[in-house]
Amino acid sequence: MDGVTVSGVRATARIVAREDGRGGTALPVLQGEGPLALRRTRGSGAEARVMLVGAMSGPLGGDEFAVEAEVGSGARLRVGSAAATIALPGQAKGEARYDVRLHVADGGELEWLPEQLISAHGSDLYVRTRVELGDAARLVLREEQVLGRAAEQPGRLTSRLTVCVEGRVILDQELACGPGAPGGWDGPAVLGGHRAVGQLVVVRPEFGVEPVAARVLGEGAVVMPLAGPAVLVGAVAADALRLRRVLDEALAALT
Repeated sequence: MDGVTVSGVRATARIVAREDGRGGTALPVLQGEGPLALRRTRGSGAEARVMLVGAMSGPLGGDEFAVEAEVGSGARLRVGSAAATIALPGQAKGEARYDVRLHVADGGELEWLPEQLISAHGSDLYVRTRVELGDAARLVLREEQVLGRAAEQPGRLTSRLTVCVEGRVILDQELACGPGAPGGWDGPAVLGGHRAVGQLVVVRPEFGVEPVAARVLGEGAVVMPLAGPAVLVGAVAADALRLRRVLDEALAALT
């Protein structure tokens, strides 16, 4: 169960997807706690769809949230969220943490497409996403961060993303923004004054045979092949709407 202590709220949500033997995907585990509620929605074909619904504000200072998803061989899972996640300051002192742990077996497929994460003024959040993939797993993962609400300075936001294929790390990067972050985060080499930043990771077995070429996608976005069957799209934009447009166009071109 989730708990509320002087250090904040602790909650974990778990999803397990398995091939159901009839050409579809079953969800033998769909369990949320407190602020992390899960709802199955109408899927398409063999794909199961799950929506993450925030039942409370947060994460707040001192909170510790975790979301875990496991996709078996032959299963297809798409996960989204009902609304943006807003990191807020809280009564408890200290950093909030949000851990995302994703496992996709050989032959499984996961689309991880949550809404934006907004870093509100005064918040302090560390987000850690780790993805473990089998050799022939397929993945689409989107991350979008917005620094501050309208006309607001951001809080501190640190985001780390690690992707492994068959135990081999193909991507491990971290970005820290906002008050207290290392100098230069808002300079021309990182965000360049933009307030929305995002990335798209697409893993396909065929990319190992025919790698995607590196290229620039207009102003503020690039496509970068990774050392494996994967590609990374990195983008910055003035706002969340423009960022989503860029990432959607990149995904359409890659899939």
